[in-house]
Amino acid sequence: MKIINRLLPLILSYLFSSHLLAKDFQTGDIIFHTSKSAQSIVIQKATHSAYSHMGMIVQKNHQFYVLEAIQPVQYTPLKQWIGRGLNQAYVVKRYHKRLSVQQQQRLVQSAEKHLTKPYDLYFGWGNDAIYCSEIVWKAYYEALNIQLAPLQKLQHFDLSAPQVKKLMKQRYGNQVPLNETVIAPEAIFRSKLLKVVH
Repeated sequence: MKIINRLLPLILSYLFSSHLLAKDFQTGDIIFHTSKSAQSIVIQKATHSAYSHMGMIVQKNHQFYVLEAIQPVQYTPLKQWIGRGLNQAYVVKRYHKRLSVQQQQRLVQSAEKHLTKPYDLYFGWGNDAIYCSEIVWKAYYEALNIQLAPLQKLQHFDLSAPQVKKLMKQRYGNQVPLNETVIAPEAIFRSKLLKVVH
C-alpha cells in the first residue's frame, strides 16, 4: 500500500501531462527551448535570446513528435525533445489563425522534404543542409506562403561576445559571410503572427 501511495502521484502526473499534451498541442505548433548543446550559448548571445533551439510539432499515429533540424533532420518524440532542454522548460506557439487539416498536411510535407539532411553548421540559406529555425520558416513559407518573421543577415546579429567570435573563427576562418541570409529562433519567437499556447 505504501508503494502504491508513493507511485500514485507520479502516475496521475504522467496521465495528466499526457492529457494536456493531447489536448493543447496540434500539428504545426512551434516549440522552443534552451538547448544544452555546445553552440547554445553562442546563439543566445548573438541573438539576445534565452531560446536557442526550436522545431515543429507533428501528430503522428496519435503521438506527438517534434520535426527538428539536428544531426540529421529527424522526428523526435515530444517528451524526449522536452527532456533535452535546459530544466525541461519550453514554450509552444501557434499561428494566430486556425490552420485547416489540409494546411497542416502541407506544412508537414514541406518540412519532411528535409528529413535526413545534415544540420547546417554554417547557417547557410541553401537546402543541402538546414538548421532549426530555417526548416520551420521555410515550411510555413513554402507550404502556406506565410513569412513568420522578416529574414535577417548574419551581420545583424551581435557578434561581439568572445564565445561568438571563437565559433565564427572556427567555422568561417577570416571569411565570415556577414551578408548571408539567416533566420534566428528569436525572430520567430517574437513573431506577431504567433500566439502562446503553452
